Amino acid sequence: MIDVLRHPTYAKLFSAQVIALLGTGVLTIALGLLAFDIAGGDAGIVLGVAMSIKMIAYVAVAPLTTAVLARLPRKPVLVGADLIRAGVAMSLPFVTEAWHIYVLIFLLQSASATFTPTFQAVIPSVLPDEGEYTRALSLSRLAYDLESLLSPMLAAALLTVVGYHQLFVGTVAGFCVSAVLVIACRFPHIETPPPTRFLDRLTRGARAFWASTELRGLMGLNLVVATTTAMVIVNTVVLVQGHLDRPQPDVALMLGAYGAGSMLVALVVPKLLDTVADRGVMLTGGIALPILLLAAAAVMAWMEHTGQWTVLLIMWFLLGTATSAVLTPSARLLRRNSSAHNRPAVFAAQFSLSHACFLITYPLAGILGAAIGLPPIALVLVGLGILGALFTALTWRTSADSSKTAEQRGS
Repeated sequence: MIDVLRHPTYAKLFSAQVIALLGTGVLTIALGLLAFDIAGGDAGIVLGVAMSIKMIAYVAVAPLTTAVLARLPRKPVLVGADLIRAGVAMSLPFVTEAWHIYVLIFLLQSASATFTPTFQAVIPSVLPDEGEYTRALSLSRLAYDLESLLSPMLAAALLTVVGYHQLFVGTVAGFCVSAVLVIACRFPHIETPPPTRFLDRLTRGARAFWASTELRGLMGLNLVVATTTAMVIVNTVVLVQGHLDRPQPDVALMLGAYGAGSMLVALVVPKLLDTVADRGVMLTGGIALPILLLAAAAVMAWMEHTGQWTVLLIMWFLLGTATSAVLTPSARLLRRNSSAHNRPAVFAAQFSLSHACFLITYPLAGILGAAIGLPPIALVLVGLGILGALFTALTWRTSADSSKTAEQRGS
């Protein structure tokens, strides 16, 4: 897998991605401390609104900026997004009101919603070989999982010697280094798409999704992943400290188990996809997720506290493996069903549609979960996950049946 880093352009882009991810993770922690300074006991409300703004920016801005910037070269788009993020991070230490945070978070996440799909759309051109591209996807998945583990540890280490305002300075430096690495890359030539109407550019990605049965099926798996991810991200702390009455470090341990499962699958996926079709791997993961979440709901409802902890740790690990089985190969479908001209729009559509699912499942897991309890909300999310998995299975089965029919007619 590491062999792919011998490609100099990809190595620089991957380094830029990792540095930007670490910067974003540290920035999130510093933002929480800033919110507490400004709002005190209402910091949770401030952060909740900020995270909602983040998701809205991801859903709405990604296709919009892709349409506006469609004819610009990819490198200045990536560099500009990094510099905007650096500028926002530089401004955060001077914030004195909650609404300042909201405005800056919208700008920050809008820049991220521009950077991420553009970055993802460049990689297939940098690594045209499918085997190398698959290994790059696994590295990218590992980077996301490691960031979730390393950012809190890095922030904690820094906070022992500096105040949280200095974390913003480090984040600025990270985004600037990311921009420098992108500038140092030699991008392959990608022809500028022909001029079209703005509405056509805005809807290009969504139309590509609807026209492709593979990508329509991917929409169902986006919903499946969002249901279990919402349960893990929103309710792990409630489960560990409220339901099981365990200490704070066990929250990190449980999230670590989830991340370890995800990383394990990311490591084995390149070899696995040499012998198994990517859609088969993804659908297996998509079917496993609601089953595992249903089992977790049963454990939360009926097992004694003494036995719950180990079993739930194993289930969180398995949820991580199934999630990674869906997410790691998914970009192969996007690459296969796009061209160099519409690839940024297709990746932006996936970015937007997948986060639209989180806009549904995060409030469900949090607000409804607080109202009805963890086992019942797990069942609600299981129901949504089953719907998504069924949609994908039926869509891809129809696609396979159509292909067989076409082959029989041709013969």
